[in-house]
Amino acid sequence: MDSRKNLDGLAVGVMLLLCVLWSLQQISLKAAAGDIAPMLMVALRSGVAALLVAGVMLWRGERVQPASGRWRPGLLVGLLFALEYLFVAEALRHTHAAHVVVFLYTSPIFAAFGLHARLPAERLRPLQWAGIGIAFGGIALAFLGRGGSGPAAAMLWGDALALAAGASWGATTVVIRCSRLSQAPASETLLYQLLGACVLLGVATFASGQTTLHATPAFWGHLAFQALIVSFASFLVWFWLLRHYLASRLGVLAFLTPVLGVIFGAWLLGERLDSAFVAGGLLVLAGVFVVSAHGWLEALLRRRPHPSTAPRV
Repeated sequence: MDSRKNLDGLAVGVMLLLCVLWSLQQISLKAAAGDIAPMLMVALRSGVAALLVAGVMLWRGERVQPASGRWRPGLLVGLLFALEYLFVAEALRHTHAAHVVVFLYTSPIFAAFGLHARLPAERLRPLQWAGIGIAFGGIALAFLGRGGSGPAAAMLWGDALALAAGASWGATTVVIRCSRLSQAPASETLLYQLLGACVLLGVATFASGQTTLHATPAFWGHLAFQALIVSFASFLVWFWLLRHYLASRLGVLAFLTPVLGVIFGAWLLGERLDSAFVAGGLLVLAGVFVVSAHGWLEALLRRRPHPSTAPRV
């Protein structure tokens, strides 16, 4: 029997805090870019967080067991996680952090497509197809509603990379759900992802020459936030929430993250958002929300009284 429960005040408060932290992730990477390239920052933070997660696993008595066969999909999710943040890091060099956080959170769309193809229980419902149509209409508006030359072309390239990061994140979800990792402890899956990002992005950093690092107080502050707060603590708290509360309810609240990312990007980084992106971004978020929260929305629609039975006033 599923012992997970509906959200209470504690869960809502913790989720709001997590949304703030996750929305600041791209803002922090962009703000620290003068001291360290985003790619190198992600490689370093992943290495630090991997050590911390490994320490937690040792303390709990958890072990990675090669005989389980989970290391094979573990390698794949490590590659996909590294690819996701490779795209994020490069996107932040060309476009606004607000754009990155919105397009990154298209991941449920790509996950829904993959799960639809792999798992009969995850077949897309009509409401989800409608949400996908809304989201892709928003993507088209955000891309086609702006110019395509000079700085605008560079920004469009960054937006495309951020969208590719969302696709990589979605593919990671599909691999986890459709492999032996679905039965693995969350800490083991997180460890595979962090190690993949540390190793592969470390190699990519040196291959691309993005190795400049200025060890300023701001750099140390951003690294501490990225490694200790975002990549380690926030994900452990998130997995604790998933063990105790209904994932569908948590997922609805998680969509505050891209909204807050846009707000913080404009406030903290002074990013100016053009009307095409704002209109397209709103459609993207609306579509993704419909795809992810379709069960909750369908339950609301079923509870609505039929017009013929509604009380007259």
